[in-house]
Amino acid sequence: MRHPKLSRILATLAAATLAALGAVAVNPAPASAAVRNVCYNISQAGPFANTAVQAAAIWNNYTNNINMAQCGSNLRITYTYGGGSYAQRTSLGNGRVVIDYNQAQQYSALRIMTHEIGHILGLPDNYNGNCAILMSGGSAGTSCTNPYPSSTEAARVDSLFGFAARSATPAQVFTGSWPAASTVGAQR
Repeated sequence: MRHPKLSRILATLAAATLAALGAVAVNPAPASAAVRNVCYNISQAGPFANTAVQAAAIWNNYTNNINMAQCGSNLRITYTYGGGSYAQRTSLGNGRVVIDYNQAQQYSALRIMTHEIGHILGLPDNYNGNCAILMSGGSAGTSCTNPYPSSTEAARVDSLFGFAARSATPAQVFTGSWPAASTVGAQR
C-alpha cells in the first residue's frame, strides 16, 4: 500500500518538473475527501512562475488538507515593479498574490511567495522577526531565506481547511510584512 503523503509529494515533484520544462500538469484527485484543491494560475507570474510552483510544492509537503495544483484560478499569481508584495484573499483558498520584482531582488523570492500564499491559506502576519516563522515575513531581515512554514503554521492551515462548512469572508489585503519599495513622492 502506498503512503498518501508520499504519493502527493511524488505528484508535486512531477508537476514541478513538468512546469520547469514548460508543460502544465494537473495533480490527480486527492487521496482523501478531506483534502481541498487550491487551484492556482501562473500565466501572469512572469519570472516568478517557477517560484510559485516551488511554493505550492512546499505547502503541499507541509500540510495534509490542501492540494495546490495548476488546475484553475482560485489563486492568481502576478508580479509588479515597485509598491511591495502582497496577498489579497477573497475567501479561504481564493484570491491573488502580487510579487514585487524589485523587492524579490533584496529578499528571498521563494520566501516571499510562500509567505504570501500563506495569507491566501488563512494565515496572518506575525511580526516577531524570527526567521523560523514563515509569517514573520520581512521582519526577519534580508538574510532570512527560510521558505518553510513552522509546524504550528502548517497545523493552522490544516485546521482551517479541515472544516467542511465555511462562511464567506470579506476580501482581505495583507501588505505590511514586506517593506514597500521606496519611491519618491509615493506613500503607502
